[in-house]
Amino acid sequence: MRQFYLVMMAIGTVVPWILFGGFFAAEGFDIPLFARSLFPNGAAAGFTVDVLVSIVVFLVWSYADATRAGIRRWWLVLPATCLVGLSLALPLYLYLRASRDETAPAPSAPTGVPA
Repeated sequence: MRQFYLVMMAIGTVVPWILFGGFFAAEGFDIPLFARSLFPNGAAAGFTVDVLVSIVVFLVWSYADATRAGIRRWWLVLPATCLVGLSLALPLYLYLRASRDETAPAPSAPTGVPA
């Protein structure tokens, strides 16, 4: 799965930035216009709000999960989310989690209990 997450991190970074780059090349680095462009109509606003809510849920869940699982580099999802989006942050976190799971020792059976 780690290789899949790496591929998705690359795709999730390159594709949005190609689209963002096209916007900024055409409009200049106009952040207020960029923000307004996220809500031009009800359909686009619905998708935008859906992604924003998903980002909040992901950040809260992944922080709690990382704390429980002992994933020390959770903080990397913050700049990934802000600089690219959920399309990078989610596969990045899943990669960190899978990497930690592969290096974690296997849980041992409690003593005195048959396996």
